[in-house]
Amino acid sequence: MKKTNFDHYLAEQLRDPGFAARFKRAGEAWDVALRIAELRERAGLSQAQLASLLKTSQQQVSRLESPGYEGHSLSMLRRVARALNARVRVSFESEALSDSSPQ
Repeated sequence: MKKTNFDHYLAEQLRDPGFAARFKRAGEAWDVALRIAELRERAGLSQAQLASLLKTSQQQVSRLESPGYEGHSLSMLRRVARALNARVRVSFESEALSDSSPQ
């Protein structure tokens, strides 16, 4: 898969140990954002095209794909999943389990 500008930017930022540590701690919001972007790209859709399917704005899709955004609602995630032929699965893990799980 062709590297995006974000891929190049992220690789550059991860060279900074402080950023790398914050990135690791960022957790689920990062995972959600990156997964949405990945699924959208695999579907061959632009942010504007996905926005049209979701009946929302391109800016909202951009927010959903922003690693710093933490306002994902379950209903919006379900809409995104339907549009991208995916499903949403929520999992709760105890802190002890998540600390020992592979990254």
